[in-house]
Amino acid sequence: MSDTPTARPASDLPRYDVAVLGGGVAGLSIAWRAARAGLSVAVVDPAPGTGATHASAGMLAPVSEVTYTEEPLLRLGLASLAAWPGFRAELEEDSGVAIDHRADGTIEVAGSADDMAVLDELGAFETALGLRVERLTGRECRALEPMLAPSVRGGLLARDDAWVNPRLVVRALLTALSRAGGAVVLDRAVAITPSGGGDLRVRRESGEEIHAGRVVVAAGARSPELLDGLPGAPDTPVRPVKGQILRLRGPRGFLTRCVRGLVHGTPVYLVPRGDGEITLGATAEELGFDQRVTAGGVYGLLRDARELVPGVTELELTETTVGFRPGTPDNLPLIGPAGPPGVVAATGHHRAGVLLAPITAETVVALLTGAPVPEVARSCDPGRFLP
Repeated sequence: MSDTPTARPASDLPRYDVAVLGGGVAGLSIAWRAARAGLSVAVVDPAPGTGATHASAGMLAPVSEVTYTEEPLLRLGLASLAAWPGFRAELEEDSGVAIDHRADGTIEVAGSADDMAVLDELGAFETALGLRVERLTGRECRALEPMLAPSVRGGLLARDDAWVNPRLVVRALLTALSRAGGAVVLDRAVAITPSGGGDLRVRRESGEEIHAGRVVVAAGARSPELLDGLPGAPDTPVRPVKGQILRLRGPRGFLTRCVRGLVHGTPVYLVPRGDGEITLGATAEELGFDQRVTAGGVYGLLRDARELVPGVTELELTETTVGFRPGTPDNLPLIGPAGPPGVVAATGHHRAGVLLAPITAETVVALLTGAPVPEVARSCDPGRFLP
């Protein structure tokens, strides 16, 4: 007897206006906003919120994360940062879940003269772009964050940066989506195929299928498994960038703002939560889907953090996590039509998935409903990778 599931007529399949494949912060934000817009929505994911979003620090930091030659990403990030207060207010109202949104800025510090020279150059670049940053002496840095090491030479203050707790964001999105009438299918999507009448079938790992008018692929670093090979779709240049990240616990107020730093040229960050948790990260490793937490990764993060915040070694180590950032060649996400009519990509957000959730959701829902796409998001068109 064959183990192949018997195909069912399209009329017998569960049907939704939109199927969102992937339940990270991008996919859940899209699904919630689409349901709010009156569309019937299903998210297909075996364990929503347990991928890159679960590992993420939740920084909303387009200013302190700006990089040379990535001005389009900066503009996208600034637009999404500006949308976050409204996004947060509506999400907390719809869900009843507070997401620990904090807008106290980022302090970027350096522990050596060489690292300070790099920060000075970065500060000049940020100022030339019209960003609001302040140059600080070492003493001024320690006045803002007393736990910083005496060796800290100076830094930059990006007052407009913010952060959230991404795990609370996921909890809020799942609740808000449910209250808006959206469904969550706890299964893995494995293939997209055209169906009759212009609809699409989504085949699941279980062998079951669902039927949708539109399909949004928001599966992070796994998105190429769904998009590659679709008629008219470019090869999806999304790759996994492994990140090891630690969670520590200490007294509330140990740090009051996000601390980023350079230690002999290596970046490190510490993000405080309202409950005393500190998120410390992160490695960036081109090792495919290697899920190991390594002794070297943990040691390197703690060593570098200790150079800037010596007291970090006295905190309780509560968790080690690995996540896979969905990277692209230009570090811009892919947001837009991809392949057959009705398929939309929303992937490749690399380290900025939480930051870009509002603008990603706005853009995709505009594509789904025929509304104008935000001008700032046009640089994310997947067609830029067509030959």
